[in-house]
Amino acid sequence: MKTSFKGLVCAIATLTLALWFAPSAKAACGGLNLPAAHPLAWYPQQYGRPHLMLAAFGEQDDNDDGASIVGMWHVTFTAQAVNGSPVPDTPIDNALVVWHSDRTEIMNSARPPQDGNFCMGVWERTGRREYRLNHYAWFANQFPNVTNNGIGSPVGPTRIVEQVNLSPDGKHYTGSFTLTAYDLAGKEIISFTGVLAGERITLDTAIGDLM
Repeated sequence: MKTSFKGLVCAIATLTLALWFAPSAKAACGGLNLPAAHPLAWYPQQYGRPHLMLAAFGEQDDNDDGASIVGMWHVTFTAQAVNGSPVPDTPIDNALVVWHSDRTEIMNSARPPQDGNFCMGVWERTGRREYRLNHYAWFANQFPNVTNNGIGSPVGPTRIVEQVNLSPDGKHYTGSFTLTAYDLAGKEIISFTGVLAGERITLDTAIGDLM
């Protein structure tokens, strides 16, 4: 029995329509879930011709409510303990910080360049608007002195670990930090713990807002 050309065309058309609209029902067999987002994706419409749509909008860091830590911030650090012993609130840094969407971070501290004013870190989201940052200043020199042609003696690295809570509007964050400094051999020499506060920098931020 031969299949007519017209019958074959009808069968192919029926199969094509079935496959076209199948993604809207999601694949549930075996718990399979297709990727939720792509840079670009095709979406069939209930009426009219299909068209190309963006599958994601703006920078996101998987936050449920859309607020993102990604961006540039003005951050102050206030020490409240040294080597575990309480001290009066003492500002120890005033920095510009950028959290990147690839989960890296960079900070420009208000410190002399030879003292290691640029440092970098990596971060992850740990809860709803909660983040953890692991940050390193990688070797430097002490503050200038009369020796070494005005450049201080070499010093070892510093590690800063932060726990950060982002505000619901995404414009501020607060949290805590532990700063630990090491000598050239990697031995711990001093540790600070305290609190930090950040304010998002925007196109309207002026110098007076940061001083």
